Amino acid sequence: MKFTNVALCTGIKESKGEFEGKPFSSTTFHLNVDVAENGAGRSLGSVTRPFKFGDASEFEKWAHLGKSWPVGGLPCQCDFEVVAGAENSSKLVLLGIRPNTSATAKAA
Repeated sequence: MKFTNVALCTGIKESKGEFEGKPFSSTTFHLNVDVAENGAGRSLGSVTRPFKFGDASEFEKWAHLGKSWPVGGLPCQCDFEVVAGAENSSKLVLLGIRPNTSATAKAA
């Protein structure tokens, strides 16, 4: 199932290099998500969770925001897909991300 939602991006990390002779290249977006309930107790609030999207070149699309990155994070339009995970669980996959234009316009 695919859907679009606004998420707060608190950071972006580029990773590029070589490990044991194999090249790697990725960009990780840290997005706020709700804390999940579990059998051990109740929960409130949110945490950040890393979502990989694209290769290291994806970082360049965001690099111009470096000096003006909002302290609380940047609202973004995110395209997600829910896919089957291990042991009857589901997994959230980031398919696309872009700054939320309405939030960016208000901040300017």
